[in-house]
Amino acid sequence: MDARHVVVMGVAGCGKSAVGRQLAQQLGLPMVEGDDFHPPANIRKMQQGTALTDEDRADWLDSLAQALVAQPGGAVLSCSALKAAYRDALRRAMPGLRFVYLRITESESQRRVASRPGHFYPPSLVASQFEALQDPSAEPGVLALDGTLSRDALAGRAAAWLRQGPDLPG
Repeated sequence: MDARHVVVMGVAGCGKSAVGRQLAQQLGLPMVEGDDFHPPANIRKMQQGTALTDEDRADWLDSLAQALVAQPGGAVLSCSALKAAYRDALRRAMPGLRFVYLRITESESQRRVASRPGHFYPPSLVASQFEALQDPSAEPGVLALDGTLSRDALAGRAAAWLRQGPDLPG
């Protein structure tokens, strides 16, 4: 197990990229932005208001897993990881992978996504995120946090949890 590999996850607009960057900085680890690994076909689909399928996500998840493995000293990955199967695919590549789940409501997600000018992910897809979400809170190696807290608070709590060691519950 390497508690220096962590995924900051949640629905669109939860703050996973911003919190992930701050957490990576606090831990002195590289940041892997999950959105950067979407193939152009996936981005076009989302821009057109079509939710991605499990099949659409398969190669993307493989790429994310490879990106984690390519960072043997640790990394922070921002990724929605909405379904248990997605998280399990990442865990298979990086045993002991930890997850920081940023929980927000659908209305908060809708508000935040609508306020992101120029982002490829439209507000019309927010509901599909909540339909796909399988709450990871009861899974081992998961810290669930209130995503409405400040970025500083979220990154600080996540960093403290990761520094406690791999055997402590979230």
